Amino acid sequence: MRHLIFCGNGCFFLCLEVRKSNIFEAVKESVTTRQAAEYYGVQVGRNGMACCPFHDDKHPSMKIDHRFHCFGCQADGDVIDFTARLFSLSSKEAALKLAEDFSVHYDAKGHDPPRRRPVKRKISEELRYRQAEQKCFRVLCNYLHLLERWEKEYAPQTPDEAWNPLFVEALQKKPYTEYLLDILLSGSMEERASVVAEYGKEVRKIEQRISEFTASHPAGRHERSRSLSAGAER
Repeated sequence: MRHLIFCGNGCFFLCLEVRKSNIFEAVKESVTTRQAAEYYGVQVGRNGMACCPFHDDKHPSMKIDHRFHCFGCQADGDVIDFTARLFSLSSKEAALKLAEDFSVHYDAKGHDPPRRRPVKRKISEELRYRQAEQKCFRVLCNYLHLLERWEKEYAPQTPDEAWNPLFVEALQKKPYTEYLLDILLSGSMEERASVVAEYGKEVRKIEQRISEFTASHPAGRHERSRSLSAGAER
């Protein structure tokens, strides 16, 4: 069954009726974060960027698609997380609100399978995957910010100046890091799982590299230059 849902911006979209025994699963399969955000009054641009409703955001810093992530305050999650935070609700209350607002149908009388151990193991596996995906996204975000910093701070000042290795790394790694983040933010479940599985080891190496760099370079290039200049003036 299909339903027409009206958004505050004057648009309609189709909502497919999905019957699931788990309300969380039903909601996440039926409603994207972007649909919920627009329905609840958040203006989302064509590029999926919006002003974050969770902090004083004057310039769009939140990417909203199937999931959401704010590059300003680091708010991140799925449609249920977004709604819960927007209305100060628990996850279950947010899921119920979404189900009601978007006419998502689910089996409220669903029963747990008689064998409890497999159910617990399944939940544990889902939790581990969710944690791995969130970690992957967080590390890649931090790495992207670092690459952007390197690209700016270590850019050659003259045509004859040798290129700093950090500047070279920024040029080489930044486009692909953005590509992976885009998949984690708006890709399908299969695409996101593929990134987490394929790049898990590399993400751990990146995390270690970020930690080592932060420990050995507490100040940026320009900050160090200013310190040296101040010392010379004295």
